[in-house]
Amino acid sequence: MDIDQLRHFLAVADEGDYSRAANAAHVSRATIQASVAVVEAEVGDALVADDEHGVSLTPAGLAFRSVARSRVAAAPATPAKKAGGKAKASKGKGRAPVVKGEPKPFKKRQGR
Repeated sequence: MDIDQLRHFLAVADEGDYSRAANAAHVSRATIQASVAVVEAEVGDALVADDEHGVSLTPAGLAFRSVARSRVAAAPATPAKKAGGKAKASKGKGRAPVVKGEPKPFKKRQGR
């Protein structure tokens, strides 16, 4: 079981909603739901139940929450991501696009 998946499960348990958990974890809602599904498959029991007010934990989910918190606390901290590399500027080597109904672009002649 991946630590990130456990963090996603804990976000759902704390927030009570997939969308708010996704915002808190800075991932998509689909990622949160997939992570919870993987954790449920590995545990072998339903941990969350959808209801009209959001998501609630089942009794198995309440019991597993303390296990998940201890595993996340024992895991090493994830390193901070570095900023990206240098941005590459376009050098303008391409041709102008052909627009329907307009004359084709051509190279300008060099003045004398």
